[in-house]
Amino acid sequence: MSTHTDASIIDSWSRNTDPWTAAVRGGEIESRTLVTNAAIVEAVRARKPRSGVDLGCGEGWLVRALPEVRMLGVDASAGLVEQAKAAGGGEFRQLSYEEIAAGRLQLAVDVAVCNFSLIGDEAVRGLFRAAPGYLRPGGQLIVQTVHPLMACGDAPYVDGWRDGSWAGFSSAFSDPAPWYFRTMSSWLALFEEHGLRVLEMREPLHPRTGKPVSLILAGQVALRNTSSFP
Repeated sequence: MSTHTDASIIDSWSRNTDPWTAAVRGGEIESRTLVTNAAIVEAVRARKPRSGVDLGCGEGWLVRALPEVRMLGVDASAGLVEQAKAAGGGEFRQLSYEEIAAGRLQLAVDVAVCNFSLIGDEAVRGLFRAAPGYLRPGGQLIVQTVHPLMACGDAPYVDGWRDGSWAGFSSAFSDPAPWYFRTMSSWLALFEEHGLRVLEMREPLHPRTGKPVSLILAGQVALRNTSSFP
């Protein structure tokens, strides 16, 4: 039985705040600079939202990349939120997924975005269960994650915890976070089981290999919500 937990993910990211910020802002992650950054920005803009929340915003690049949208960035890591606030370009708060699931976010926006930030298990399910509490009626949850077929590697194609790795990153990184692998069908079921109707699926391709780099899913909430963005 795996000893990995959602809490161990936060512990790892808290220890790697500075090198991660440097890697993102220095354009050190090829897949992001070539494909996935533009892919998630395009997916959000296609919905023409007026308001949004970046769930697991990290150092805040996506909030800054969408100046036309009234965006809020939230992250469980105090260090990453501090980095985001220092760079400016939007509003940022420290909140865990568990706190959001408990209703602490208190807003209702047009889009909620999770850009490679859904790497746990139960905490992710809690975030999905809470979607009607932070999305307006008809609002959409947009998720970009590793493509299951490409990320599976030699392991069995079944849901479960995997060991993390900083392979390809600088030596400044330490203690890689574990992550919870989901198959394509499991990702689709995660939306449907929590009342989010999947409207679109995209598979951004690497310009040189022609293989999918990531998976983008957009699901729409239909439940009534009368709260408003603060």
